[in-house]
Amino acid sequence: MPKISVVIITLNEEANIGRCIDSVEDVADEIVVVDSYSTDKTEEIAKTKGAKFILNKFEDYVKQHEFANTQASYDLILSLDADEALSDDLRESIINVKKYWKHDGYSMNRKTNYCGKWINHSGWYPDIKLRLYDRRKGKWTGQKIHERFSLFEGSTKGHMKGDLLHYSFNSITQHVNQANKFTDLTAQAAFENGKKSSMFKIIFNPVLKFIRDYFFNLGFLDGYYGFVVCQISANATFLKYVKLKQLNKSSKTLQTH
Repeated sequence: MPKISVVIITLNEEANIGRCIDSVEDVADEIVVVDSYSTDKTEEIAKTKGAKFILNKFEDYVKQHEFANTQASYDLILSLDADEALSDDLRESIINVKKYWKHDGYSMNRKTNYCGKWINHSGWYPDIKLRLYDRRKGKWTGQKIHERFSLFEGSTKGHMKGDLLHYSFNSITQHVNQANKFTDLTAQAAFENGKKSSMFKIIFNPVLKFIRDYFFNLGFLDGYYGFVVCQISANATFLKYVKLKQLNKSSKTLQTH
């Protein structure tokens, strides 16, 4: 039976790392935590639970994931964030995949817990992630955020039953703050790729985003928090294009001087 290294990247995750490690005990032949110099009890908890703990300065998510892959003893990697955990069904699926490994990578559905409620719609589920893979068959890609492991051309991919449980936001304030932070990064990435904003995009894209997530993606079935999620997602779209517009204007001003 092939062996699997579980790789987790962390920064100040004392509230989550224990749950994450506990959920993988039955599938992991090794647990590697790559930490960006946490100042809380992340290291203590991880080591107590038997994880190999490695410090590495954070540059960006892609580089951190790639570094973490190199620290694993085995080529088969299960890559998790500290605020994620395996459901019972997903754990059983991984155990079965270990017995009969036949693809180069395996995807899974991620389900998010938002302020104590599981979000089943709203454009957030199923949030398909490829997290179990042969590190020799691909690499981490992406810009600033939205990083992912991409399989090389010609590789094969399977999909596993069960959910990857994502304990994301404990408060609406936390979500709003992250949306503001992430739109700084997405606007900058769009600007660097030569994208342009416009008043049309600023006005209409957030509206279309809300309509798609709340109505077509059935966000209304998630109740009050479904509305909140869809509204903040729409507002994030607004912020992205407003910030991109400002970057476009600043660049044009510099070019005229």
